[in-house]
Amino acid sequence: MSAPVAPGRGRVLYVDDDPGLGRLVQRALQARGYVVEVVPDGDAGLARLASGGIDVVALDHHMPGQTGLDLLPAIRALPEAPPVVYVTGSEDSRVAVAALKAGAVDYVWKDLQGQFRELLGEAIDTALRQEALRRDKERAEREVREARDRAEIMLREVNHRVANSLALVAALTHMQTNAVTDPAAKAALQEMQARISAIAGIHRRLYTSDDVEAVDLDAYLASLVEELQAAMKAAGRDHAIRLRAEPVRLATDKAVSVGVVVTELVTNAYKYAYPPEVPGEIRVSVALDGAEGVTLTVEDDGIGWTGEGQPRGTGLGSRIIRAMATNLRSALVYAHGRAGTRATLSFQN
Repeated sequence: MSAPVAPGRGRVLYVDDDPGLGRLVQRALQARGYVVEVVPDGDAGLARLASGGIDVVALDHHMPGQTGLDLLPAIRALPEAPPVVYVTGSEDSRVAVAALKAGAVDYVWKDLQGQFRELLGEAIDTALRQEALRRDKERAEREVREARDRAEIMLREVNHRVANSLALVAALTHMQTNAVTDPAAKAALQEMQARISAIAGIHRRLYTSDDVEAVDLDAYLASLVEELQAAMKAAGRDHAIRLRAEPVRLATDKAVSVGVVVTELVTNAYKYAYPPEVPGEIRVSVALDGAEGVTLTVEDDGIGWTGEGQPRGTGLGSRIIRAMATNLRSALVYAHGRAGTRATLSFQN
């Protein structure tokens, strides 16, 4: 950040129709080290400002055919408008208030003894310091915005590459699935492919979104459910998945955990909920719970599972679900006393 502007380092434009007073002000400000230009009216002042190079304007109130209040809006509308110190001999305080409301940074009362010239110099000093601080602040904010934009672009590119890499891993897993003949190994590889695809889907949404810190959970789950249904149908398990999700914006790490949980629960339902050749659907829902709560439910109308007893299969899916639930600072709860299986996970957004 640059140092505040010191006296003697600025060019002042003084607008006043009194040439004698203009010369007195010019000498007083030049003694402080300023370069001072004097013009007699508003039109001349605007013309000079249009040429650039003016650091601060001292603007008199009374001028032929207009007042400084008429000129202030035109000055403030200029690109890179310099600060304006308003000079008035009027004893009506409403003039000074109107000048400040119109954009002047300060005002100085004219007095018959000429002390206002010293006060004007002090006001100009202050105006230039404030302007230097304002520009430093704007520059710093601009640099922060540019740095943030660069970081977001880089993060979006990282998510793009991660999504591509995960898609490649999923494709390799699929190839390996086709190469093995053992049913258990084939099923394990298919489940791993689904897990990889669930995480890849998050990164795809991040690099196509303007927000790299959160995703629309409802849209993400719609895409995930579609992929799961296609994968399971290809594996010979044809059950409809019904999704009902309220709009929720969720942080990336939480969305990954939710996606993996949904993948595991839906995969389990495909494998265990319904006997062979028995039709049935799997339902996934996301509902808001209060101001920041979110409830995820996956259920079916199959043979039922309460989460108690020995896990079916290897138990890896159950361990993954517990780990993801821990990431969400929650735990999966199974309903009792109903047909089928209902698993619920409640967490804070």
